[in-house]
Amino acid sequence: MKKLVIIGASGHGKVIADIAVKNGYEDVIFLDDDETVKECAGFPVKGKTYEANKFDGDKVVAIGNAVIREKLSKDIKCIILIHPDAVISRRVEIGEGTVIMAGAVVNSDAKIGKGCIINTGSSVDHDSVIGDFCHVSVGAHVAGTCHIGDKTWIGAGATVSNNVNICSGCMIGAGAVVIKNIEEVGTYIGCPVMRI
Repeated sequence: MKKLVIIGASGHGKVIADIAVKNGYEDVIFLDDDETVKECAGFPVKGKTYEANKFDGDKVVAIGNAVIREKLSKDIKCIILIHPDAVISRRVEIGEGTVIMAGAVVNSDAKIGKGCIINTGSSVDHDSVIGDFCHVSVGAHVAGTCHIGDKTWIGAGATVSNNVNICSGCMIGAGAVVIKNIEEVGTYIGCPVMRI
C-alpha cells in the first residue's frame, strides 16, 4: 500500500492530498504543529512537522511559505508529486519535493528546482529555469527562456514575458506583467511591473 506523509495540514495540504489519491496513495497522513487540527481533507493529523522522519512512507512538504518549506525540507527526502492532469514535456528536469498541480503545463527543456509549487493552470514554457522553492501561482505564466531566482513567488494570473530574468526572493503581484529583468529584491505589481 502506497503511503504519503504530508507536512502541513492547510488548504495547500488539501490539494496535495487530492493529488496523492489521484496518484494511487491509499494511506495518507498529515503532520502539523497546530494541536487543534485533528484532520485535513478527511485524513488524520498524526504528529508534529519535526517528527516527519519517524513515519514510514513517502514525504512531501505542503507549506506555501518558501522559507518555511525550505526549512522543513532540509532533513527529509521529499518526493516529486505531479497531478495526472498536468502536461509535462519528456524533456523537463524537476527537483525533489516539487509539486505540480492540475492543468499546469511545463514545456520542453524547462528546469524546475527543488521544493517548488507549480500551481493549478499555470505554465512554464520552453528553456525556462525556475529556482529552488519558487511558487508559480494559479494561472500564472512564465514564457520561454526565463530565469526565476530561488524563493520567488509569481502571483496568481501574473505573466513573465520571454527572455526575462527575475532575481531571488522577489514577490510578483497577482495579475502583474513582467517585461524586463528584475535585479533588485522586492515586491512588484502592475502592468508593466513597478517596485513598491
